[in-house]
Amino acid sequence: MAQVLEFKLPDLGEGLTEAEIVRWLVQVGDVVAVDQPVVEVETAKAMVEVPCPYGGVVTARFGEEGTELPVGSPLITVAVGAPASAGPEAATEGTEGSGNVLVGYGTSEAPARRRRIRSVRPEAPASVTVAAPLPAAPVPPGVPAGLPGVPAGRSDGPVPVISPLVRRLARENNLDLRELTGSGPEGLILRADVENALRGSAPRERAAEPSPVSSVPRERAAEPSPVSSAPSGSRRVPLKGVRGAVADKLSRSRREIPDATCWVDVDATELMRARAAMNASGGPKISLLALLARICTAGLARFPELNSTVDPAAREIVQFDHVHLGFAAQTERGLVVPVVRDAHARDAEGLTAEFARLTEAGRDGRLTPADLTGGTFTLNNYGVFGVDGSTPIINHPEAAMLGVGRIIPKPWVHEGELAVRQVVQLSLTFDHRVCDGGTAGGFLRYVADCVEQPAVLLRTL
Repeated sequence: MAQVLEFKLPDLGEGLTEAEIVRWLVQVGDVVAVDQPVVEVETAKAMVEVPCPYGGVVTARFGEEGTELPVGSPLITVAVGAPASAGPEAATEGTEGSGNVLVGYGTSEAPARRRRIRSVRPEAPASVTVAAPLPAAPVPPGVPAGLPGVPAGRSDGPVPVISPLVRRLARENNLDLRELTGSGPEGLILRADVENALRGSAPRERAAEPSPVSSVPRERAAEPSPVSSAPSGSRRVPLKGVRGAVADKLSRSRREIPDATCWVDVDATELMRARAAMNASGGPKISLLALLARICTAGLARFPELNSTVDPAAREIVQFDHVHLGFAAQTERGLVVPVVRDAHARDAEGLTAEFARLTEAGRDGRLTPADLTGGTFTLNNYGVFGVDGSTPIINHPEAAMLGVGRIIPKPWVHEGELAVRQVVQLSLTFDHRVCDGGTAGGFLRYVADCVEQPAVLLRTL
């Protein structure tokens, strides 16, 4: 007897609620071992390979590549305890818990005792006992014959919908899925079928002309589709993944944080000379970002109000005794903010190495959720884009961000005489709830003094 277990998209941590399927690593009919990665997904934080906690034969996959699934929705089903002909691994693997921990899954509990995440497909059971051997005929990926909730050749069974996104779209628009005939394999209802119905026309398989959908509210059915009303030649880009996460965080920052910005032009000539001297000594090269980070951590030790967050529920300011320094990095996936843990305890050489490691991981899409969360202060070097100044938006829920513009030769009064110096603009955006302008100005002035005269940093260490 083979038991079919359903593996759902686990909670990948840090409050993530959905993930996009990037690449399937297994096919229907493949034999998988416990903890074998079965799919590569992209969250708003990083690319993650998801291991399956069961060993056996893959009987179904849910979602095509490019599909976005919410946490708790089915990923694959696995027949555990399949006949030996299906492969030695499937015959010997039991239902023991895996050793590869994902958030929401233990290491030794039986599947029935794992923490349950409420599924958006309530009629689909988590496991099904199969009394007959698995069918030998190939099954279309994602739509296996006899799958619970996807009847083959029946109109009186459960609604043939796999995607939880389709169900949610119909539910939010008061659309009865039982009135639709799906255009997918074996009558599977697709998102396009629902969207066609919401536009007031039945799927092409049912009628050649549009017809109103009785379950759609009159005012909603009368509204033109946003897609159809778009100007000719325009295109729509889904606000999801990294871009969507950035949009949500920036919007929340603007809604919740009463921010203010102050800035100052600084002569960075001596800092550039100090860096050149350090790199000429023959040791590991020191980056300018590392020197600025070292100055920031020293400044935060003097002005701890800026290394904090606000707990609005408790009406408290939480000040941190450590500095987890985020830094903005532009990658092919968009803007990401990796975090250097315990930056206050690292020297310039250690900061340089960690910046380089995280930047490379960001470009390769290898940053983990842990690499991108937990920051207490952010350093934003937008000068790499060739701009002088900016008013940064605070990286919620932090309390401040220091922005650094480009360093370029400019006329400057130095020791009473006009000279050409290396000048940079620094800007500090801060949460006005945690401090007043005096504190913010004091921090920014300290940073500026260290940039102009690096020896100031040595005196304050």
